[in-house]
Amino acid sequence: MTSTDQTGVELPIDVERIASMLPHRYPFLLIDRVTAFEHGKRLTAIKNVTINEPFFQGHFPGHPVMPGVLIIEALAQASGVLVKLSVPHDPAKPVVFYLVKVDKARFNRVVVPGDQLVLEVEHKRTMRNMSLFWCQAFVEGKVAAEAEMLCAEVASG
Repeated sequence: MTSTDQTGVELPIDVERIASMLPHRYPFLLIDRVTAFEHGKRLTAIKNVTINEPFFQGHFPGHPVMPGVLIIEALAQASGVLVKLSVPHDPAKPVVFYLVKVDKARFNRVVVPGDQLVLEVEHKRTMRNMSLFWCQAFVEGKVAAEAEMLCAEVASG
């Protein structure tokens, strides 16, 4: 079932549309769906964690745990989608968002195959070409990880 937010963005946003907004591809595209969006303010996305993820082969054999740095990356990607949906971008002038700084990162529980990460990102402020976000990843309603992130928008190509 689809719905439309007040700015005309149709939800949910599927992985194909997410891929049209981000340069990431398998195995590094870490968002499966956008489920909620508030223009310029917040976004909720999901990442379904499966045993088929390539990082589980080595992290850790016999005890698969999603690396915390990849949870941070998924939150950063969700932040990039929030900006792409909120700010008009000229397709003739592509931009890339780079993670500049991570502060106040906390990891409260391990994320394992079968979990669904609910990624919630909130835009705090913009400074020149950089945006500050407060980000949280939830599993079963409990915070698995959280961080404050600064991302920079840079022209590509």
